[in-house]
Formats: sequence, structure tokens, C-alpha cells
Amino acid sequence: MSRRDSLLAALVASVWGFNFVVIDWGMGDVPPLVFCTVRFVAVALPAVFLVRRPDVPWGTLAAVGAFMSLGQFGFLYVAMASGLPPGLAALVLQAQVVFTIVIAAGVLRERPTRAQVVGVSLGALGLLVVALGRGGHVPLSALLLCLLGALSWGVGNVVSRAAAVPGGLGLTVWSAVVVPVPMLALSLVVDGPAAVAGGLAAFGWQAAVSTLYTAGMASLVGYGVFNTLLSRNPSAAVVPWVLLAPVVAMVSAWLLLEQAPNAAEAGGGLVLVAGVLVALRRPRGRRTRPAASSEVRPVVSASR
Repeated sequence: MSRRDSLLAALVASVWGFNFVVIDWGMGDVPPLVFCTVRFVAVALPAVFLVRRPDVPWGTLAAVGAFMSLGQFGFLYVAMASGLPPGLAALVLQAQVVFTIVIAAGVLRERPTRAQVVGVSLGALGLLVVALGRGGHVPLSALLLCLLGALSWGVGNVVSRAAAVPGGLGLTVWSAVVVPVPMLALSLVVDGPAAVAGGLAAFGWQAAVSTLYTAGMASLVGYGVFNTLLSRNPSAAVVPWVLLAPVVAMVSAWLLLEQAPNAAEAGGGLVLVAGVLVALRRPRGRRTRPAASSEVRPVVSASR
């Protein structure tokens, strides 16, 4: 990755890290799936009328929306509503790095370097330290839901990388179109019509401010930049940067929500940072090149 792309990746990680605190602050009494539905309505409207649809099949847009948005954030929001703190949620969700690199290696034939394998292994070790050292107040079911969100994100990353869309904003906006209806339908099934109506009635100014940040900064800016980086760099070079998001989330939750990390969370976070530094080490004499078109066509075709 170029220095410019590296700086953009670090910016995205910071925006996403703070996003966990904003979600926790704004959700309140709004059911998590309703809260998530409103977020993606705000992502899609009115941007869908202003941003050109990317030149990819509708199946690709639906797959990116289903995995990178519907699956990832549906599981994440429910996990946080079930008692997973923002800092810990940010850490657990970074299992997506492992999922992405493994899936990309099998589907796109993007073989990770030795440094990336070591770095991701360190990141996984950091996550394990956090999981084993979690407090008794954190339900195991919430951790598992967050891991499912991480798996969904990993699949979405590979689909986005395979699509190789030059403009990430168009992919972000148009893939968001497929999210609100099924997300709201899930909320009606899981929470019930009365809870959905009550949640919409309880949607106050905190929820509105939170939605503006999550839709504007985290989704439109964050995923617009992230999808662009994936379109011109191998997945294994882009995704490890996201491991910095938990550090931002933990520090933000500590300063703003007075949720101090325990020893396991702090130690696991340090190991994650070490993993990022190792994974991003560029081998001497080698340059990262975008995948050739022949590498991505099979995946794009399969998603039609």
C-alpha cells in the first residue's frame, strides 16, 4: 500500500473505533435492529439519487449489502444490546481480519505474506486473551453474536475486493439499499410490532445524532474509503489496519463512558497493535500490486 492509502486506512480505523461508543450512547431504548434499520435508511437516502450506481451486477450489490452491512451490523447491534460493551465489541469484531484473509486466500488466491500470517496470528491471540479474560457481566451469547458479525464482515470484504469497484462510495450507497427492509422485518419477528412502534417513538435527539455519525462518518465516509482501498490493494494489506479500531474504541469508552478496560482487555489490545505492526511490514524488494482482472472475475460471476 502507498503511504496515502495507509493514512486513509488509519483514518477509517479511527472513525470506526469511535463509532462503537456512538452506537452505545445513542441506542437507548430503541430496539437494536430498528436502530440499525434507521442507520441504513440514512445511508441510502438521499444519496442513492445523487451517487451513480457502480458498474457491477445487482447480485454483487446485494451480496455486499447482505454480508458487510445486514449481517455484520445486525449481529453487532444485537450483541451490544445484549450486554457487550463498546470496547470489547470492537475487539471481538476484529476476528473479521482472520476470516477475511483466510477466505481471500481460498477464493481470490491472495496468498498472505509470512509477516501477515504472523501479524494476524498475534491479532487472534489478542482476541483470545480478551475473550478468556472477560468479566462475568458479559454474556457468552453476546460474544458469539459479535463473532457471527465478524464472519459476515469477512465475507463482505472478499466480495467487495472481488468486485474491484473503483469508487467505493457508490458501492457503499447502493449496497445499503438492500438492508432496511429485511432488517426491519427481522425486528418485527424478533421484537414484535409493539416494540418496533415503541422504539420509533423513543427515537430522540441522542439517537438522531448517533445515526448521523454512524450513517455519515462510519458508513458513507468510512466504507466509501475502505471499499476504494480494497478495490486497489490486496485484502491482506488493507484489512489488518482495522485492528487499530478497538484501541480507539477502548480509549474512547474509557474517557467518555468511564468503562475502564480490565487487564485482559488492555493486554489483548496491546497484542492486537503488535499484530498490526507486524502484518503491515512491507517485505524488502516487493511492492503490493492490485489483483489482476482474471483473479476477480470468477467471484463476481458467481454472485450474479
